[in-house]
Amino acid sequence: MRHRREQGQATLELALLLPLLVAIVLFVIQAGLVARDRLALIHAAREAAREAVVDPDPASVRRAAVRATGLDPTRLAVQVTEGDVVMVIVTYRSPTDVPIVGRLMGEVRFRERFVSRTERG
Repeated sequence: MRHRREQGQATLELALLLPLLVAIVLFVIQAGLVARDRLALIHAAREAAREAVVDPDPASVRRAAVRATGLDPTRLAVQVTEGDVVMVIVTYRSPTDVPIVGRLMGEVRFRERFVSRTERG
């Protein structure tokens, strides 16, 4: 008889802990997606800076940033400032779409800046 009572207790404990475990797994997944977007933004900013050194046209620099990664182009902004050096600022609004935790985290914004000397005379 006692063995059966312990089984019920284990089931109850699982039922109480399962929502917490699911929330933790979802949070880890969302954090991984945001980290992936951060690394992709760094790569996009480097590619945009390389393009800006050769051709500072903002449209060309933006195309290079978009082409470099799988980031959503509607969430990506690129600014180019030229002079003796070229400065490229790339910002991205990382979506948080994972159920439950995505709404709790809210949208995450990243900004990367690269400065380089120009190759033009």
